[in-house]
Amino acid sequence: MSRVYNFSAGPAVLPEEVLREAAEEMMDYRGTGMSVMEMSHRSAAYQQIIDEAEQDLRDLMNIPDNYKVLFLQGGASQQFAAIPMNMMKNGVADYIVTGQWAKKAYQEAQKYGKAVKIASSEDDTFSYIPDCSDLEISDDADYVYICENNTIYGTKFKTLPNTKGKPLVADVSSCFLSEPVDVTKYGVIWGGVQKNIGPAGVVIMIIREDLIPEETPVENTPTMLKWKTQADNGSMYNTPPCYGIYICGKVFKWIKKMGGLEAMKAHNEKKAAILYDFLDESKLFKGTVRKEDRSLMNVPFITGNAEMDAKFVKEAKAAGFENLKGHRSVGGMRASIYNAMPIEGVEALVAFMKKFEEENA
Repeated sequence: MSRVYNFSAGPAVLPEEVLREAAEEMMDYRGTGMSVMEMSHRSAAYQQIIDEAEQDLRDLMNIPDNYKVLFLQGGASQQFAAIPMNMMKNGVADYIVTGQWAKKAYQEAQKYGKAVKIASSEDDTFSYIPDCSDLEISDDADYVYICENNTIYGTKFKTLPNTKGKPLVADVSSCFLSEPVDVTKYGVIWGGVQKNIGPAGVVIMIIREDLIPEETPVENTPTMLKWKTQADNGSMYNTPPCYGIYICGKVFKWIKKMGGLEAMKAHNEKKAAILYDFLDESKLFKGTVRKEDRSLMNVPFITGNAEMDAKFVKEAKAAGFENLKGHRSVGGMRASIYNAMPIEGVEALVAFMKKFEEENA
């Protein structure tokens, strides 16, 4: 069977070049006589893998020396608790709720202190990003929290909030490494890797060192959720998600080979334009997001008829386009077009959508 075009929101498509390299090294990683899956995380061979991965990520993102890079387990959702546990010194944090994952993070933070919802787009099914240029930031807020790209709803912060001097904490799970970022604008920038970087099971945290507390402000914080524990042990306090980190490292090298994040942004903008331009002209399909807030990574769209949507998803699957069904809270369809989705995949999808429209409009 040939490979399909996989539009899954995550776990998601990975670069074929990376998958081939991993396959070639599966039984014998560079003369070690074993797979990375079998390798001790305390070995010199694995130390080189994780060290190279960190350095390549630092190179790609121009991460300053005063930021720690951590490769952790537990996925992004575990950090919904770890962030307030490590950062709520005053017991207060401000949350901008622009989708389901920001909402879950906000709800989790309420267990550990006073979480304040200072802006939201829930009034219109999270279909836009609210104006965050002059929000009422809490005087004693320890941080301001956002989910920068909203996987389910297809929105993206194009301008970061004005936090009025408070550290910005950003979940970038579904836009990680899709375009250049200025890391210095964030106190913490982090995300799960299973959408744009690697297999599920790894979360990457990039944390300004002064925000890593000697003692966590929340009493009885589990040892594994203390950032200092992880930072002091080079992400190896316990056995890390070794194979996932290995794949992430290969993806970092692939992005470097592609030309870095500027080149990746151009690649992603070209792909997204193909799909959005069609949606803007279509008589059958339409996008669900305000134009100025559209994500380059996740593109939700509908026909306005649930039966027609279901027919499209079924016929698309039969034609080799996988995982196009939209999230249940939005309905319709969603095409996730992460870094590794080739332009040819988006072109083929649009050609199929045109044909479907001709036959059903």
